[in-house]
Amino acid sequence: MAAQAAGTLFLCILVLSGAPYAIAAGGEKATVSVRAVTAISHTDDDFICATLDWWPRDKCNYGMCPWHNSSIINLDLYSPILYNAVKAFNSLRIRLGGSLQDQITYKVGKHYADCPSFRRNDDRLFGFTDGCLAMNRWDELNIFFRRTNTTVTFGLNALRGRRKSAENGSTLHVGGWDGRNARDLMRYTVSKGYRVESWELGNELCAGGVEAKVMAAQYGKDVLRLRKMVEKVYNGTGHLPKVLAPGGFYDGPWFSEMLRVSGPGVVDAVTHHIYNLGSGKDKELINKMQDPYYLDKVAQTFSDMEATVRESGPWSAAWVGESGGAYNSGGKDVSDRFANSFWYLDQLGMSAVFGTKVYCRQALVGGNYCLLNTTTLAPNPDYYSALLWHRLMGPGVLQTTAAAGSPYLRSYAHCSKKQPGVTVLLINLSNSTAFDITVAGDMDLHPPPRRLLQAEAGGGEAAVCGGRREEYHLSPEGGDIQSQVVMLNGEPLALGPCGQIPELRPAIAINGCTPVHVEPHSIAFVRFTGFKAPACA
Repeated sequence: MAAQAAGTLFLCILVLSGAPYAIAAGGEKATVSVRAVTAISHTDDDFICATLDWWPRDKCNYGMCPWHNSSIINLDLYSPILYNAVKAFNSLRIRLGGSLQDQITYKVGKHYADCPSFRRNDDRLFGFTDGCLAMNRWDELNIFFRRTNTTVTFGLNALRGRRKSAENGSTLHVGGWDGRNARDLMRYTVSKGYRVESWELGNELCAGGVEAKVMAAQYGKDVLRLRKMVEKVYNGTGHLPKVLAPGGFYDGPWFSEMLRVSGPGVVDAVTHHIYNLGSGKDKELINKMQDPYYLDKVAQTFSDMEATVRESGPWSAAWVGESGGAYNSGGKDVSDRFANSFWYLDQLGMSAVFGTKVYCRQALVGGNYCLLNTTTLAPNPDYYSALLWHRLMGPGVLQTTAAAGSPYLRSYAHCSKKQPGVTVLLINLSNSTAFDITVAGDMDLHPPPRRLLQAEAGGGEAAVCGGRREEYHLSPEGGDIQSQVVMLNGEPLALGPCGQIPELRPAIAINGCTPVHVEPHSIAFVRFTGFKAPACA
């Protein structure tokens, strides 16, 4: 087969911007096999997503107030750095929502009383009074979205019209959703020609909720009401937005009941949230990011979510609507550092394997888990991880298996995005062991069933050899995984003089046949142009 054609092995020449990229030797040998005949799942083209939240600057956790002016209400939309950072994706999905979205009034139409600003009040949900979105701000947001070619998902105020249960101490909210204010926002949006790709109902109100909850049967009726509203408002426009729900933590029975009551074809995507690293103040946070056994635990959630959608809502799809790793704004000096990319990229890879179509990262700006620094808007390391994934990893997901060796080597593979070949993501969680990795193609027409976690290669695969190989090696400056500076092929990534996002150039291996060397505590995206996978044809 052409992709694995035998040839004389020779030392590959690597070139990066006219200068050699030094490769160390002596790593532990490993083989990653890519099953190339069929894809095991597919993501959406805009799989990478980031969120904007409503939190005001006095949102504080653990004695810190890390949100500053990063809210949907007050973010500087005219910042050239913000513009360049979003525009670099050419089609970044941004989800507008978060904890306070169910306390938002839209200042439009007749179905609102006033337009308040958020104020601290410990007796109210999440410690804040209600807030408001004025239409001049909605105009500014949509101008920004249009200029940056953003795909917009908007989270609606699902508590509107409900009342708190009379049961003492209960967080249950009863009654139907009053969607009139949301309908007025939709009508205004259509009248202005603004494009919202999807409308999502509510934030973290499912199952036990966080500070408020709604029963699944009632939620199903409300989502059906939203679907009918969207169809009526957008009738004749030539565009029908998706309907998403419930935007909360996974609970199988609750999700299934919501889908059963809402009915076939109503919910286009079932959105769930993940904060699997625990509290932002956890002193073990940075260790969890490097622990393969801890990272593996969330695979069960992805697997269960996939099963729920398949069995209870096959017309729908699974999305991660929000995920920041550590809850309560993330971990200081951890969530915005290189170490977080171990968790983040592993999440992207694992969720895609289990059929997740979209993965929304909390947050684009704001908190400690931001992709862009909350005050300067300069990219944090995870921004570059997200951008490389978006540019390199196509929708077709391929199963990988690794030969016996260290569990600290993680691998994922996709058909390359809009280019021939296959791109493999290699994550080295070890702080001391380098790996020399041979990537092999498995052309077995009848591979064993997909396993929950990465399995062991069976042998007999042929090493991918020949063709151009592009390597993007990410590492922390000075080897310190708590660095905010990320190195690409040994060179620091930094903004240009006018806030331009730097070019992300690969190291090139001509007729790449040698193993891929991955240093300790580093990450590599490797695109094999000569890997002719039938699944990617």
